[in-house]
Amino acid sequence: MMLSTMSASRLRKLAFAGALSLALAGTPFALTQAAEPAIVQMPSFAPIVKKVLPAVVNISVTEKADVANSDDGGPDQDQGSGPNANPFQGFPPSPFDEFLRRFFQQQQRQFRQMPVPEGQRVALGSGFIIDPTGYVVTNNHVVENADKVTVILQDNSRHPAKVIGRDPKTDLALIKFESTQPLPYVTWGDSDASQVGDWVLAVGNPFGLGGTVSPGVISARGRDIHAGPYDDFLQVDASINRGNSGGPDFNLEGRVIGINTAIYSPNGGSVGIGFAIPSSLAKPIIEQLRAHGKVERGWLGVQIQSVTPDIAKSLGLAKDAGALVADVTKGSPAEKGGMKQGDVILNYDSHDIGRVRDLPIAVAETPVGQTAAIKVWRDGKPVTLQVKIGEMPEKQQNMAQNEPSPHGSSAGMGLKLSSLTPELRRRAHVPRDVRGVIVTDVAPNSPLGAVGVQPGDVIVSINRKRVTTPHEAVHEFEVARNEKGSNKTLLLLLNRHGINEYVALSVQNGAKKG
Repeated sequence: MMLSTMSASRLRKLAFAGALSLALAGTPFALTQAAEPAIVQMPSFAPIVKKVLPAVVNISVTEKADVANSDDGGPDQDQGSGPNANPFQGFPPSPFDEFLRRFFQQQQRQFRQMPVPEGQRVALGSGFIIDPTGYVVTNNHVVENADKVTVILQDNSRHPAKVIGRDPKTDLALIKFESTQPLPYVTWGDSDASQVGDWVLAVGNPFGLGGTVSPGVISARGRDIHAGPYDDFLQVDASINRGNSGGPDFNLEGRVIGINTAIYSPNGGSVGIGFAIPSSLAKPIIEQLRAHGKVERGWLGVQIQSVTPDIAKSLGLAKDAGALVADVTKGSPAEKGGMKQGDVILNYDSHDIGRVRDLPIAVAETPVGQTAAIKVWRDGKPVTLQVKIGEMPEKQQNMAQNEPSPHGSSAGMGLKLSSLTPELRRRAHVPRDVRGVIVTDVAPNSPLGAVGVQPGDVIVSINRKRVTTPHEAVHEFEVARNEKGSNKTLLLLLNRHGINEYVALSVQNGAKKG
């Protein structure tokens, strides 16, 4: 019985193996086909380029004589770049070097032959037409020093243009030239809908070569490169070089989602890190420039700073988010709306303020005269304020230089402190309305020096308590040291050159460092 069972099992196995071998022997071609990888067809950008390229222009600017004679370099003509320099310096030699050198030498001779008055200079940039009547968007830094602006179309026709309006804060400008016929133009896209990894096409005038297209992707969003108060750049890896400034970035629908304005480059050429103003920020600015020739921005009237983990802990916040109000301008909308120094702005008109730079962008976009609901954190609990937004004043505050006094009379937390005498106030350029004690020296191992306290700083308050004498300051330091609990935090309000700033330090960490 067992033998018959084993024989039957063996027979079944042999039959299956034989069938499988026959199947494999009969279908070698089918198996080979299945193993071949699928071929992915990459899209062609040619249809998009054909659609948008006629609306992208080159911009030639003859700069004013006083700027041309200065050493600032001008737009896209920094040292080591542009047609008068070798943009390939620092790269290994290649068989094409001699050709490239000749090309740029020839271009330099062409520039010299242009009818430019003595003491002036030609700078190059890019732009794009946004309607058939000849309005062109570009960068402010391309035309800000312009004595003469010329728009060059793809057919090489040249047209004199005038500057309609400029906005240095966002590096945007609008110019216009006249044409007897309707012009090709492009439309705005929605940069807010663009994602990291999406394709973009950068079109412009690199090194004065003329209309050039370079593909890439969005590498990052929301980049702050410290170019201005409203930084919110798209980072792209498309090849962007000198002369691309003001040129557009298109999505795959052929709509403008960015305006190239800056590159990160250690060598003057593209290394795949470019920055573009998103269309969501640019479009309303350009509309205002077209309508009024200037930009009207909302104004709150506060000086703000980031909320560090130590500051968040000292204020009882669950996380280090929001914008800490270091100062409130007298007579400003913020003061009239009840905002106070030390408030943390968590939400502005239904916009959560995660980073400190979220607030200036949101306020600037608010129409003047509109009332905004602002949620702040005050004394350990949320408070909602209603603030009527004003118009941002034109005048900008200038920072003064200071010469701090080396002399001090009291000590605390590794600091030498002094009363604000008229002489110290004068030497440190402390405004008349500032009250507190001045730091005259900082010990090398001072924990407060490690977090940025400097000679010449005025300590206005310690843990939200005002101090006007060194004795009061030392007392508050000692109170903070002796406070029970593991989450002891020292919160100082400093005034530096007339600007208020909060600094926080864990007292336990401070004790270890000191």
